[in-house]
Amino acid sequence: MIAYPSIDPVALELGPLKVHWYGIMYLVGFAGAYWLLNLRAKKSGSWTSEQVSDLVFWGAMGVILGGRIGYVLFYNFSHFLSDPLSLFYIWEGGMSFHGGLIGVMSSLYIYGRRINKTFFEMMDFVAPVVPVGLGAGRIGNFIGGELWGRVSDVPWAMVFPRGGDLPRHPSQLYQFALEGVALFVILWWFSAKPRPRMAVSGLFLAFYGLFRFIVEFARQPDEHLGFIYGGWLTMGQLLSTPMILLGVAVVWFAYHSESSIQNKSTSR
Repeated sequence: MIAYPSIDPVALELGPLKVHWYGIMYLVGFAGAYWLLNLRAKKSGSWTSEQVSDLVFWGAMGVILGGRIGYVLFYNFSHFLSDPLSLFYIWEGGMSFHGGLIGVMSSLYIYGRRINKTFFEMMDFVAPVVPVGLGAGRIGNFIGGELWGRVSDVPWAMVFPRGGDLPRHPSQLYQFALEGVALFVILWWFSAKPRPRMAVSGLFLAFYGLFRFIVEFARQPDEHLGFIYGGWLTMGQLLSTPMILLGVAVVWFAYHSESSIQNKSTSR
C-alpha cells in the first residue's frame, strides 16, 4: 500500500472565500486548451485568435452547464424529481463528463452557426485538446480525495480519507493516464496530418468510451446507484458503450465517404 498524499483540497483561503484545487484544475484545463487551440489555429490558417477565445468561452459554458445537468439527470435523477431545485445546488458538487460532452457539443454547434462553420469542423478542431481538461480534472479529483476506486490489494493501493479504512485503487490516476495522457497523444498524433472530416471526432468518442469503460472496473460505483446490471455494469460503462459504437461508426463513415468521393473523381 502507498500512503495517500494528504493534500488540503482548499488551495487558498481569503476570508470567507475558499479556492479549491479542483476549481484550479478546471482553469488549468481551459488555459491549456486555449494555448493548444491557438497552435492548431496557426497551423491550419482557418481560425483567428478571436474565434479561439470565443470557442474556449462557449466550450467552458457547455462543460459547466452540461456537466451539472448531466450529473443530476444521469446519476441523481430520483433526488431531482423530489427536489427539482437541486439542479442549482452546485455547492454540493457533482459533474458528469457525458453531460459535459453533450453541453460542449450543443454550445459549439450554436457558436459554429454564428461563424459559418459546420458541426464537425468545430468538433474535429476541438477534440484533440479535450484530454488536457480531462486529465487536469482527474488530478483535481485525486487531490480532493473523491471518486476513488474499489477495494484492492495491489501494491499501489491507497487509503483515501473519505473512502473508509481499506486500501483502494487510485482510479483517478488511472483515468488521468488513459483519458488524459494516452488520449491526448493518440488524438494529437492523429490530427497532425489531414484526415477525413469527422474522423478525429469519431476517434475521440471511440477511445474515450473505451478507456472509461476499462477504468470503471477499478472505480467504485456511486453509492446511491451501485451496479446497474449483473453485479458489474456501472452507469459510466452504460453511458460509454454508445460512445464506443458511435465513434467506430463515425470513423468508418468518414473514411468510407472519402473513399467514395475519390473513386468518383478518378472515374470521371
